[in-house]
Amino acid sequence: MTGVKHYRTLWLSDIHLGSKDCKAEYLLDFLHHSKIDTLYLVGDIVDMWAMSKQFMWPEAHNRLFHTLVSLPAKGTKVIYLPGNHDEPAQKYDGMLFGDVEIHREYVHTTADGKRLLILHGDQFDQQVCFGPIHSWIGDKGYDLLLFLNRWYNRARALMGFPYWSFAGYIKSKVKGANEAIERYKRACCLRAKSMGLDGVVCGHIHHPEVSDVDGITYCNDGDWVENCSALTENQQGELQLVYWPRILASEVQRLNVVAASNKKAA
Repeated sequence: MTGVKHYRTLWLSDIHLGSKDCKAEYLLDFLHHSKIDTLYLVGDIVDMWAMSKQFMWPEAHNRLFHTLVSLPAKGTKVIYLPGNHDEPAQKYDGMLFGDVEIHREYVHTTADGKRLLILHGDQFDQQVCFGPIHSWIGDKGYDLLLFLNRWYNRARALMGFPYWSFAGYIKSKVKGANEAIERYKRACCLRAKSMGLDGVVCGHIHHPEVSDVDGITYCNDGDWVENCSALTENQQGELQLVYWPRILASEVQRLNVVAASNKKAA
């Protein structure tokens, strides 16, 4: 795939560097094809929880980390909003890590004048969770889903099929998960509304979405564990979700069609 797309703003969250489910190669490829004016790292960039259980830091994770921290030297403004999996960084709110700004919450103004609250979203855990037992069951169930997602996509790759989020599909069918997502969305939007803002951009729940909730624009940029998604803003202020595996699959399909057409013409 060739060509670089220019984004006024890019939001990434839930990369989970240091965990076995991080799709670092996909994100490296996406960044290679992107020119970014402002990048928001919306939490859970490094998974300190996972590394405290089993340390792992593959070469792809190392390359991705250095790519992200080197972006300011290439003209990209980078703002980092730590989440719950990289919680120790929260104490540096308002400080600089090299040329990277650290904030717990931030307000972004789009090209068309909309003001958006940016935060990871773990601030609303108490309002969303159904209790410690349900939370524990949910965590264990999610670990199982990610395990199945890994092996399912390894099998797809061996058969020549592109990546597909099996975990995301299963979650969409679980009533309790959908109820929690709705509660989370409303909590995020209520915070933005109480601050007199037009919308909110968050991560945390690994569920990419752009929607309207009672006049407040709700944007979740997704993750790079299941969905390999990002939220983008163009020069006119339009917000759009990008799913990188889908773009790659579409490009492969296009190239195959071109190759078949050229072969037929020859």
